[in-house]
Amino acid sequence: MIGIFDSGAGGLSVFREIYKLLPEEKFVYYSDNANCPYGEKSREYIIDRARAITDFLLEKGADIIVVACNTATAAAISTLRNEYAVSFIGMEPAIKPAAQLTRTGVVGVLATAGTLKATKYIDTREKWSRDIKVVEHIGQGFVELVENGTTTGPEAEAVVSRSVRPLIDSGADTIVLGCTHYPFLSETIVRTAGRPITLLDPAPAVARHLLEVMQEQSLVRKDGFSMELHSSGDMKTLQNIYDNLL
Repeated sequence: MIGIFDSGAGGLSVFREIYKLLPEEKFVYYSDNANCPYGEKSREYIIDRARAITDFLLEKGADIIVVACNTATAAAISTLRNEYAVSFIGMEPAIKPAAQLTRTGVVGVLATAGTLKATKYIDTREKWSRDIKVVEHIGQGFVELVENGTTTGPEAEAVVSRSVRPLIDSGADTIVLGCTHYPFLSETIVRTAGRPITLLDPAPAVARHLLEVMQEQSLVRKDGFSMELHSSGDMKTLQNIYDNLL
């Protein structure tokens, strides 16, 4: 069984890509939306939540776990890998493909505060941004929009525009989505950009990596699809997004 967790419903954007490659697996998903968003929370707090959620997923039968949250990956995945015997798959900043795709030489990054200050992100940015300019902006209010089920319309556009326009005004033609909630706002991000842009979602690459690890560890079961959804808070948005996902 594949365990997946996120601060909220955002990790379902990662599950969507995993399902394309592993449609006959069993899944258990945990949304920590009672404590969402993680972006401004301390590293210690996120590690404590990640441990508690990992224990829950293991009790449910997970034999590999996807940390489908950029902030939780940055804060907690090293600790989880040191403390648990199962494999953990985390989110990777998509700076490298963005650097290869940009035509203006300017790459925008939308992410949470926790992701942008993380060593993993900073190291990746420094490695692949030697010949390009990287401009960053926190997606202020993005997670809250998705958790409230508001991904399109005037309210969503007003919130999204405040974080997207500075990247566009800086010349970015390629934008890295550095939070798993953000792909659910893709339509609104493109609309508010006002000109053609490329959005990069790391979820497909994460799904491919998961498949490779599962094949190496003989974890691909093909026992028939099932999904268990769990939440630390209200299930409504999580269920609504899931119901419209596949």
